Amino acid sequence: MKRLPLVALLLVLAGLASAADLPIREVVLYKHGVGYFSRSGKIGAGETVRLEFKAEDMNDVLKSLILTDRQGNQIAGVRYDASEPLAERLKNYPFVVAPNAPLTAFLDQLKGARIDLKLGAESAAGVIVGARIVKSADKDRASDRETITLLTDASDMRTFDLAAASEMKFGDPKLQELLRDYLALLNQARSKDRRSVYIDATGSGAHELAASYLTPAPVWKSSYRLLFASQGEPTLEGWAIVDNISGEDWNGVHLSVVSGRPISFVTHLYEPRYIARPTVELAENVAAAPRIFSGAIDSAESAEPASAPALAMAMRSRKSAASKEADEDVLGSGSQGALQGQREARPVSTSTLAATAQGRDAGALFEYNFAAPVTVKKGQSAMLPFLQQKLTGRKLLIYSEAFGLNPQNAAEIVNSTGKTLDGGPITVYDAGAYAGEALVETVKAGDRRLISYGVDLGTRISTAWGSAKIVVREIHVRRGVLTSRAATEETKNYSMRNVDAAPKALIIEHPQRPGYKLVEPVKPSETTENAYRFEVKLGPAATQSFAVREERVTEQTVAVSSMTPNVLMTWMQNKVLGPDALRQLDLIAQKKREITGNDAALSQTDASLAGLGQDQERLRRNIESLRKIAGQAEPVEQYSRQLAANEIKIVGLRDTLSDLRRKKAALESELSALIDKTEF
Repeated sequence: MKRLPLVALLLVLAGLASAADLPIREVVLYKHGVGYFSRSGKIGAGETVRLEFKAEDMNDVLKSLILTDRQGNQIAGVRYDASEPLAERLKNYPFVVAPNAPLTAFLDQLKGARIDLKLGAESAAGVIVGARIVKSADKDRASDRETITLLTDASDMRTFDLAAASEMKFGDPKLQELLRDYLALLNQARSKDRRSVYIDATGSGAHELAASYLTPAPVWKSSYRLLFASQGEPTLEGWAIVDNISGEDWNGVHLSVVSGRPISFVTHLYEPRYIARPTVELAENVAAAPRIFSGAIDSAESAEPASAPALAMAMRSRKSAASKEADEDVLGSGSQGALQGQREARPVSTSTLAATAQGRDAGALFEYNFAAPVTVKKGQSAMLPFLQQKLTGRKLLIYSEAFGLNPQNAAEIVNSTGKTLDGGPITVYDAGAYAGEALVETVKAGDRRLISYGVDLGTRISTAWGSAKIVVREIHVRRGVLTSRAATEETKNYSMRNVDAAPKALIIEHPQRPGYKLVEPVKPSETTENAYRFEVKLGPAATQSFAVREERVTEQTVAVSSMTPNVLMTWMQNKVLGPDALRQLDLIAQKKREITGNDAALSQTDASLAGLGQDQERLRRNIESLRKIAGQAEPVEQYSRQLAANEIKIVGLRDTLSDLRRKKAALESELSALIDKTEF
């Protein structure tokens, strides 16, 4: 006899009912890794809504879930699958449903439990005595029978074939509920990374329930086509690329994509959290601690940005400043433009779009809403048009030394669409032909950007640095310290050769160097965070040069007291010093010269004293030697007279040395006073 499937009978025993589902109605995709999903639908009285998510998405769901009953009923709460491992959750049940185990293995664990059976037209009820598999005599496993033995209400023990059972039910409602919960856990475990959220409807009658939440989602990507015609403003097409990896189809959803980067993070709300509890005391047992209050912060109002129409008008004014002939030639600049001028331009072909998205400001963000419902099957992606509009722009060349010898074909565009343009790649078409590709960051309405999409082989540019020039700009003295500021001027020359027979507009990007600033008369057309931009008009088949002068101001300090008179005279020759400064420095120089002369006299006197001292020592030794020899009285007398004369000289030199030292102290005091009062 065919064995009854275990799962089928257990489902019958548990009486599990399927949960209602809410289809996805709206999807909003952002640029920072999350998506907003909104579901809604009608459910009957007493029904439960089940939403299924990936386990790693539960933190975001619990952080952002919003529930609304549009019938006015209150929502009491939400149930969801706990994150505790399945084995840990199942071990508290009084039975085990082992994989691939027969029904008898399950029922045999429940000896003593009351069960009701329906066996065809017959019904049976009683307490479970045991359940086992009766082996077939011919050892054919297909002939094995699953049986259950019951102690009936009539105190009889009867054995029944479970293959004939069409209905089973435990007599104990608690046991029936335990089995229901156990099977619900097993049902959840079918997908190891899926978790369910249950919403129970309260009240009578039908409900119209809406649920919205955030979950991780791939960022949407933008892709543009910039189409230049031979005349008029270029056209910009924008396409949004979206990916549906949510695990279910988006059927006719209202889709929006948002440009901007709001702050988002992951908080662990799904996993159970345990925390050590602090030990507390009564207030009177705890010393009071100081409280620190934060100070207020004032913020200045920023200048109001120019509107998109105003910037577009300024752009057109710049464009019309050149002659009409030069403007038309610039639109076809470069060797590629010269070739296109020799043939008839193709008509510009834009995409035929059913509709584009409606844009609106969403606080600090910008949202594109697709008016028509969108369908994207699970595991698929879609490319949807959100923009097709004229905008202000012109073609030109951009040069940076990092490019090498040739500048790049480029375009200057002003976002005059009134919408935020999300960052992404741009494919450029010129007169119906592919011209190159560019990449642009997000451009707010009214903002201007440069994009480069090719190399202009018809223009060559080289650079060279000129010789540096150092010029002292300022000299000051205060509190005995001389401070000088000198400027080191450097010039970078750009040599440009246009080999094409058409004029071109060129923007030179000159890098900003720390500590350097531009010197007049050159002025950049605009300045970026790390570069100056200069616009130069190149003549047809001409060679031109452009010089950028910069200076770096350095400051040097030196103590006036440490300067020699010659060093002071060198500083006094600088033309930036006025008469008063020269007079004060000259007084200091004179005093330093006096000190130098006095120091020389001191050195000379010291040297004379040292020489006399050595001579006196020699004379004394000679006298001592001659006294030991008879008949040497006359030489001894002569040496004695010299010794006495030298002593007189020594006394005079010592007086002179004392006077010179006193004079040195006086001169140094006078110099210090001069230095202290010198200021200019």
